[in-house]
Amino acid sequence: MTASTVATGSLTTRPWFFCGIGGSGMLPLAMILRGLGASVSGSDRSRDQGRSTAKFAWLESKGIALYPQDGSGVTSSEQVLVASAAVEDTVPEVMQAKALGCERMSRAQLLACLFNAAPRSVAVGGTSGKSTVTSMIGWILTDTGRNPTIMNGAVMKNFVAPDAPFASARVGEGEMFVSEVDESDGSIALYRPEVAVLGNVSLDHKSLEELRDLFGNFLGAAKTAVVNLDDAESAGLAPRAAQLLSFGIDSPQAMIGVEPGSVVQWADAIEARILDRRVGTAHHLTLNQPGRHNLYNALAALAGSAALGVPLGDAVASLGSFAGLARRFDVIGTSARGVTVIDDFGHNPDKVSATLTTLKAHPGRVIAFFQPHGYGPLRQMGAELAETFARMLGGDDVVIVCDPVYFGGTVDRSEGSERLVERIRAAGGHAEHIASREACGVRIAAIAQDGDRVVVMGARDDTLTTFATELLAKMA
Repeated sequence: MTASTVATGSLTTRPWFFCGIGGSGMLPLAMILRGLGASVSGSDRSRDQGRSTAKFAWLESKGIALYPQDGSGVTSSEQVLVASAAVEDTVPEVMQAKALGCERMSRAQLLACLFNAAPRSVAVGGTSGKSTVTSMIGWILTDTGRNPTIMNGAVMKNFVAPDAPFASARVGEGEMFVSEVDESDGSIALYRPEVAVLGNVSLDHKSLEELRDLFGNFLGAAKTAVVNLDDAESAGLAPRAAQLLSFGIDSPQAMIGVEPGSVVQWADAIEARILDRRVGTAHHLTLNQPGRHNLYNALAALAGSAALGVPLGDAVASLGSFAGLARRFDVIGTSARGVTVIDDFGHNPDKVSATLTTLKAHPGRVIAFFQPHGYGPLRQMGAELAETFARMLGGDDVVIVCDPVYFGGTVDRSEGSERLVERIRAAGGHAEHIASREACGVRIAAIAQDGDRVVVMGARDDTLTTFATELLAKMA
């Protein structure tokens, strides 16, 4: 089953089964389908392991039936199995679906069906910042009365409510569909956006040559391409745009830019004068998220919203009430002894660099806890991660690394966190490897002092937020 062969009307008439329904890419899709009235069920290995119980209880409260990951939830040939391409054929749901003759779709194929059916659409791509930019655009469109549907990979704080504690999706009644799109598996090629936003291009899951091809085609498929001229790789792809709307902080050619000398950074916010060089106007932005990288995210969102017809002044005003995302430089709190704990999604060199840059712009020692998001990614980008930690952190700072995320399955575990720590030390940084996360917490609590900032970094593991919260309690 492919994105091009699915009848859009059948999306709500067929029963759906999500294998790995609690994943950051699966949950919002399941919620969008459920919000449109479809019958949705699923399973998740994390649920079977007793992890993230509140999230799964919430899914059940929304009418989504959950089953053990033993194949018992796949009972009819009418069901469509949604499973990542990486899910092994030996997983019981996959075996049962094959036996019954169920159709199968990947997460990206299903998202592309929903996205491409929308009358108006904006897709957000790039190595880093996709979730934040998607949430910003979604909030701008919502705040200005356009009622969009939003598909995100992170919880959007502006949409969190007592009945929506895990708001990574929003089902709107307007024409617009906003989504982040992923290049890691090549599925970015499935989307046909009215507006394509590209914030940055750097090493993550693929080589730069592959990324240039994927992102270039992404821009070329859109009616309007929104491109960051300050990022050399992105700017190099700008000629692929049918119609270009550019942005940047430093580039004088950027159509949506920043008045030189107007940027003011605070520990918890950033301010700037936003220029619309198309018409010669300026607007004051106060963004309640710190860091220069978030100013780039804001510019991408402002330009993306402008491409959809939102007046720039209105969009700037909306960002003044943007509340941010869970696990994106999310300050958990400050202990009685003056140690601040921050929960962050940093997991690749670009994201880690942005987070550490924000932290090092202000005084205080940094204790960086890092949980690699898998053995494969650690092999792919371990050298760049080590160089980033060693370069960004000073002599008093320390990196504490636990073993990578591993929830089971077949994966090469020959190179682990020990190698990352060796590389950080070889590059001149201070790092420790402590295998278990719990033992890392004990170590951090023992060495943390007044004025320290402890940042918990990693991906693919919802329980990192719980770890950060418990860590703050340890230092009360």
